[in-house]
Amino acid sequence: MIFVGEGALLRRAVTHAATRGHPVDLVCSADPLDAAAAGAPHLAGADVNAHAATLAGACTDGIVWSLNNRQIFREPLLRADGLRIVNIHNGLLPRHRGLPSVAVLFAVLHGDTEYGATAHEVDAGIDTGPVLAEHRFPVGPEDRYHQVMLRGVRACQALFEQILPAVTAGTAQPVTTAAGPSAYYGLRALDRLDAYRDHPAYPRATDLGPFTAHAPEVARALSRPPSPGLPRRR
Repeated sequence: MIFVGEGALLRRAVTHAATRGHPVDLVCSADPLDAAAAGAPHLAGADVNAHAATLAGACTDGIVWSLNNRQIFREPLLRADGLRIVNIHNGLLPRHRGLPSVAVLFAVLHGDTEYGATAHEVDAGIDTGPVLAEHRFPVGPEDRYHQVMLRGVRACQALFEQILPAVTAGTAQPVTTAAGPSAYYGLRALDRLDAYRDHPAYPRATDLGPFTAHAPEVARALSRPPSPGLPRRR
């Protein structure tokens, strides 16, 4: 199997798979240490799609895992023979599509009472592929951004470990979920923050805590002075 992504979540998943005896054929990330625990080859590249032939040739079981991965898979990688790409997404789908760093903020602003992680197959859309499993947890009325984000990261790890046996056995099948309407949260969604500055949930939704360094675009958006004349949501 091949892993694509970055950070501690990716590294823990690689380590877990290797210690369970699964073949880790390649790790695609910015840091070679992500592959070290499994003694696996490492591929550093800004665009994994440029290495479609390499991935297809290296993968011995046909499984590509995407964890904490901001790259968008495109052709020809998406149609490479024998590859099944599974993404572990920090958020419930289709309600929290896009960047988790942005989705968590708006989940708190919108008063969502649930958040979680979703395992889904990757298709040509962004977080639109068939859902294979999810891990939900409640969001309380006083929960802050960094608390929800941390629980989301932990849910991703738990979900990966839960679904790994079924994916490797080829028995993981799409399931029906009830995650609400579809919404996408990319960087452009941050342009709407000014409208929420007077919202009662704004202090909680923007309390990045230890995730400030991991969400630089969000931190920069929060540091911008408010735009004059915009309507506010209360």
